[in-house]
Amino acid sequence: MEMEPGYKFLHSMFHALYTKVFSAKAYNVENVPLNGPAIIAANHMSNWDPMLISCFVMRPVGYMAKEELFKVPLLGQALKSFHSFPVKRGASDFAAIKVALNKLREGECMGMFPEGHRSKDGKLQKAATGVALIAAKSKAPVIPTAIINTDKIFKVGSFLPKLEVIYGEPLYFETAKIDKQFLKESTDIIMEKIQELINSRQT
Repeated sequence: MEMEPGYKFLHSMFHALYTKVFSAKAYNVENVPLNGPAIIAANHMSNWDPMLISCFVMRPVGYMAKEELFKVPLLGQALKSFHSFPVKRGASDFAAIKVALNKLREGECMGMFPEGHRSKDGKLQKAATGVALIAAKSKAPVIPTAIINTDKIFKVGSFLPKLEVIYGEPLYFETAKIDKQFLKESTDIIMEKIQELINSRQT
């Protein structure tokens, strides 16, 4: 899927911001397929994460975002331009899962955070099984992705940290029966791969 003019403009703007201001580096971006359905599953530490993931990928990447954010002037329009869609806080996830599945079946790329919320200490938190469920139902590859240092942005002592994003090799989750055990095991594999990628940049 090609980038629309609005997306291309924001993509270029964020790429310049991250690479020039934060000296951001991306590794193994070729692991993200340029066509067809794909899920980029990453750790989550900051509101800066989605745009960091997206700005190095040469195709549109959509996200689930809190419904309230779409009501914020300019931000709401930017989110729509970035193929994102609203999710009601505290409501069932089934509607959001349905939208994500439809987008993947149309060949789009989705960015997802298995933890479901930002980590307060920078460490991986327990993940929900939503990403594994969507991957199994859509048969889309999951690209485990590690984000480094976004939790330090504008913090005392590390005002402009060097950011990194590492895209892992695609994972596939297909089964004749989607049950709790399969989803748990698949989720564990995704999170283990993300942790391995984080460790690879911290050693």
